[in-house]
Amino acid sequence: MKVVLFCGGAGMRLRGYVDDVPKPMVQIGSRPILWHLMKYYAHFGHKDFVICLGYKGSVIKNYFLHYDEAVSNDFVWSQGGKRIDFVNRDMDDWTITFVETGINSNIGERLRAVQRHLRGEEFFLANYADGLSDLDLPMMIDEFKQSNATGSLLLVQPTASFDIVRMAALGHVGQISPLAKTDIWINGGFFVFRNDIFDYIGPGEELVREPFQRLIERNALLAHRSGCFWQCMDTFKDKQCLEELEQGQAPWRVWGRPEFAQPHASLLSAGE
Repeated sequence: MKVVLFCGGAGMRLRGYVDDVPKPMVQIGSRPILWHLMKYYAHFGHKDFVICLGYKGSVIKNYFLHYDEAVSNDFVWSQGGKRIDFVNRDMDDWTITFVETGINSNIGERLRAVQRHLRGEEFFLANYADGLSDLDLPMMIDEFKQSNATGSLLLVQPTASFDIVRMAALGHVGQISPLAKTDIWINGGFFVFRNDIFDYIGPGEELVREPFQRLIERNALLAHRSGCFWQCMDTFKDKQCLEELEQGQAPWRVWGRPEFAQPHASLLSAGE
């Protein structure tokens, strides 16, 4: 199953704190957040990626054209450096299609721009490429395939440390609750689509606005609500949070966790 990654954002709220690179190329530890996300999908058997480029797309291209395996893999150095034998590799079996989708395009326009690369695909995955999770992806896919929906999106509870204030009579405060403890759920940026999603997207439309509204009206949009770990990277504080987790037991590193040791049985049987 192909994975569409929306990598055109500039990360304006990170400016001044990180290098001037596309948002998905902001470093978390020794690798950009994009690499962590691709490793996550590859672990579940989804290794065919379509990258939607925009702001400074050449930075992403050059990263993969000059990819250094030694940064994140063990290797044996011998013969004075003339021979390097890697103990494990990152992406020998990955396929990555790089597509220029416009500097100022929205997500809907970027998706339409890569439609030709998804012909023949009954289902595909998509992601905003600016957040990490330990979502049980096979469960979300199985749930979607058993439905008649055209699209499914991950719902998560917000991680921001804001308070929700409920008003009482005469302007008094009735209740204050942490945002994360309320029954408010937000779009986590992980999607599963059937190919007919393109029938719902008009020129210039933002994916989660008009197209999703059309799906809602047809009862064709599924919500996968999960209490999984999820953290976006919108601000420098978010980046710091991910950096701290990376130095410990990073939850999104499912490729290193025993409970995610093998790809889901349904994926193996389907040959995906």
